Amino acid sequence: MKKNRKPGPQTPGGKFMAFAELVGFVVVRTVQRHRREGPIAFLSVSTVIAIGMVLSSLYTTSFAVTVNGRQLGVVADRSTVDETIQEVEQEGSSLLGYEFDVSEDVDYSFGVTRRTELTDESRIEDYFYSQLDNLNEHMLQYEVLVDGEAVATVKDGDAVDEVLETVRQKYVTEDTVDATVLQDVTVEEVYAEGNLSTLSELQAIFESNRDGEITYTAQAGDSLNKIARNNDMTVDELLALNPGRDIDDMLWVGDVLNVKESNPVIAVESHEHLTYSKSIPVEIETQDDDSMYKGESKILSEGTEGEIRVDATVTRINGEETERTIDSETVVKEMVPTIKAVGTKEKPTTSSTGQFSWPIRGRISSGFGRRYIFGSYSYHEGIDIPCSYGSTIKAADGGTVTFAGYKGSLGRLVIITHDNGTKTYYGHNSSLLVSAGQKVAKGQAIAKAGSTGRSTGVHCHFGVMINGSFVNPLNYL
Repeated sequence: MKKNRKPGPQTPGGKFMAFAELVGFVVVRTVQRHRREGPIAFLSVSTVIAIGMVLSSLYTTSFAVTVNGRQLGVVADRSTVDETIQEVEQEGSSLLGYEFDVSEDVDYSFGVTRRTELTDESRIEDYFYSQLDNLNEHMLQYEVLVDGEAVATVKDGDAVDEVLETVRQKYVTEDTVDATVLQDVTVEEVYAEGNLSTLSELQAIFESNRDGEITYTAQAGDSLNKIARNNDMTVDELLALNPGRDIDDMLWVGDVLNVKESNPVIAVESHEHLTYSKSIPVEIETQDDDSMYKGESKILSEGTEGEIRVDATVTRINGEETERTIDSETVVKEMVPTIKAVGTKEKPTTSSTGQFSWPIRGRISSGFGRRYIFGSYSYHEGIDIPCSYGSTIKAADGGTVTFAGYKGSLGRLVIITHDNGTKTYYGHNSSLLVSAGQKVAKGQAIAKAGSTGRSTGVHCHFGVMINGSFVNPLNYL
């Protein structure tokens, strides 16, 4: 800013000042002689003084204020203008946070002016203060703060509420009772240039997570352990963030996992009033029945589910349910229980237990399934357990002997049918200790080991048949 302090060239007003100085000099000299020259001289002095007083009441020294070559006005005291400029610069600097300079060339021209022609000082002050108005218009911005932390700067402060309302409305449904932004969002005026966010960018900021991305998309070669390790967490912590996923689950490329707790910039808490139906599970009522053995049961009548109408208040944070309060429950339909008869009669020792024991202890020489024997491949429908000749073969479980005799390649064979219809086979025996139709207990001796039928040595062939098909006995022993 240029501020000239030199007086301008001599003006008619300057000539008047020279004349005033001459008059003053004459007045002084006249006063010095008036005592010698008498009353007439004194009267002359009085006249001069009167003229000087009149002139001083009508005129004053002045400064013509010129801004950028255009005269702004005339003031009696140039310090008034200087002070106004200083005040404007100080206020502008305070607003901006850095030094503000009035961008004007200001010149002063000294002169004499009629007092009535002086410019109103407020008019000149208004001119310079208009610089701050320009500052407001071009550099005023609005800083958006969330809980006191600045998150963005925008040009339109009034639009912030509209953006906030857009975010809030995303979590309002037809069942929503209320929805409230949990953070304290404020807007403050700032003076700066550039770095402005558009309203769509501001909305994206409001909807973002404070800690960055909270999900991870599985890549080739990933595992739960690897993902947990890369995110500085344990597998248990990772599973806690992903309900429904188990450590044994297969992880596929493209699976999305939560790896951080959600910490949104703007959290909208909403409350919904919901009414829905909930089933009442069927209960089972038992009745003792002494006509059946213990462990046996049968359904006498099937029950039906009941129904409850539930009124609940659901609390959500950004759409995710965080709490559910049951306000009331009303039974709409009563539940009808299932009635089951339960046997109370003691089982005989020949009843099946449902679990098989080994017919004889020993290693397995030939397993279940396809095998090569006697120069060709065949399908082995049981397991072979080598033992010494004449060793005792025992029933794997209680049941009824449905076959006891010689049967082709299995030689002397015992078949026991158990209470659930499962059959067990005991082949290649040297002799049989039971007969068809006989009931046997679990662990009861039923045969002596041998090598009858198609056999390469003394052993017990043990087979298990379920629903007409042989299965691997090892899965049931």
